[in-house]
Parts: sequence; structure tokens; C-alpha cells
Amino acid sequence: MNNADFKEPREKGALVRFTKMQGAGNDYVYVNCFEESIADPRQIAIQVSNRNFGIGSDGLILIMPSETADVRMRMFNSDGSESEMCGNGIRCVAKYAFDHGIVTKQEITAETGAGILTLQLSTGQDGKVGKVRVKMGPPRLTRAEIPMTGEPATGQVVGQPLNILHTTFAVTCVSMGNPHCVIFVDDVAGFQVEKYGPLIENHDLFPRRTNVEFVQVISRGEVRQRTWERGAGETLACGTGASAVCAAGFLNGLTGKKILNHLSGGDLELEWSDDGNIYMTGPAVEVFSGVIEL
Repeated sequence: MNNADFKEPREKGALVRFTKMQGAGNDYVYVNCFEESIADPRQIAIQVSNRNFGIGSDGLILIMPSETADVRMRMFNSDGSESEMCGNGIRCVAKYAFDHGIVTKQEITAETGAGILTLQLSTGQDGKVGKVRVKMGPPRLTRAEIPMTGEPATGQVVGQPLNILHTTFAVTCVSMGNPHCVIFVDDVAGFQVEKYGPLIENHDLFPRRTNVEFVQVISRGEVRQRTWERGAGETLACGTGASAVCAAGFLNGLTGKKILNHLSGGDLELEWSDDGNIYMTGPAVEVFSGVIEL
């Protein structure tokens, strides 16, 4: 079967090629929409993400042509909802685009729902991308930008109390193009993420729901993070979340501007640079490719 067989719009029951990729354990099903066509990505995301009856993933990511950047990414959670950005996903998009010949340069731009990002690609001896550094942009810190309800809309939410099930958490809220609520805890490994995560995700404070990061500070340059991801539940990693943690740690006086973040699926390096941008560096891995009937 050649490429021409895959370029027409897909009807139900058609075969579509996919690639499974992961960044620090945050895994997605990727479809190359330079060659493929997905008519209903929300429903397809639910189908392919199912770990018992589908391929198994945290969601679906489409790699698409862009009029303003080298590539475009659209990202759908495992519940079918579309998110603005995915830090681990964008690294894998860059790897796929380079390794599969969509781009040939090692600094590329990618269009996302959170804007256009710049990515620097590092290749190994095999000529393939192994690590990607992403210019994530500046953290957005006001209620209006996150977005959150409450006043003042231009105010920041840093270490403010939030009551959940008779427990008061000090929350710091940041947008990295998508909303994040960061909570620092003493023992993240033993914390009940599955209990509190969905309650905070769907709290009335967050009109678009929110991702939730539970973080243990090891030192001023090192933290450990677990993530409750909006629309997906607990995931092994979240790149935008790790970027939000970098900002939140510094704003609370708990960390410096450069940290190593140990996530459940691997490590990410974060830096809140003097230019105002947060930079994230981490792995991108191709797991396997195949064909699925949709």
C-alpha cells in the first residue's frame, strides 16, 4: 500500500497509519496529517486511547501542515476534549517531523493552540532526534490569563488557600497556554492524587477546568512531581505542568529559576530564563508504528 492510498478523507472502517510515541512516559498516538486525514478526532481520541480495547495512550496528537510555522499540532485528551498544548507531546511532534523528513533543520517552529513555539533538536549518532529543548514562552500569571474566576482579574494566585473536602491547600496557578494549579506537598509519593485531582480539575474556580500538579521540593534545584491531567487523569508526565512548577516554585520562594523535575515517567530540565521565557528540555521516543481501522 503506497502513500496515495492514505491521502483521501477517511470514512468509518478505513485504515489509518499511526505512530505511538512518548516523552517521559507521557504517551500519545500520533497521526501524520500531511498524509492522513482524521474526520472526527475527538471520537478517535477516545477510541485509540483505550488501554484495553484500543492502542493505549494519554490521547491523540495530529501532526499537520501550518501556514505560519513548520508544523502544526492539535492535541486531544483521552476523553476526547481538545487541549491547547502538550509539552511532552510537542517534543515528540518535533522528533517525528525531523526523523520522518517533514523538516530537515534542527531548529523548527510549531503552531499550537497556545501559540507558535520554537524547538531545538538534538540528534544522536543514528541521526535521529533523542532530546528536544522547547521555548515554552513566558508563564501567564493573572486570573484572566489562566483563566480563573474571582477578583481582581489582573491579580496573581500565589500560595492562596483552596478548601477541598475539609482540607486547605495553598495553590499557585499558572498558564503555560493551558491552565495549571500547583500544590506543594511533603510526600508526593504517598499523596492521594486520584482523590483530590479530579475535584480540583473540575472546581468552579476554573471555567475551562485545570491540570493539577502535586509537587515535593527536594532542594532549591530539584523537585518531584505527580500530575492529574485535565481530561486524562493521572499521567506519568506533563511538560506544560513541569514548566508551571518551575514558575510556581520560584514565586513561592521554594526553588531557584533552574530545576530538575523528577516526574513519574522520567526527568525534565526547566529554566525560567532572564528573557522571561521558560525553557524545557527532555526526551522524545518513538515506541512503535502500525495501522488501525477507524
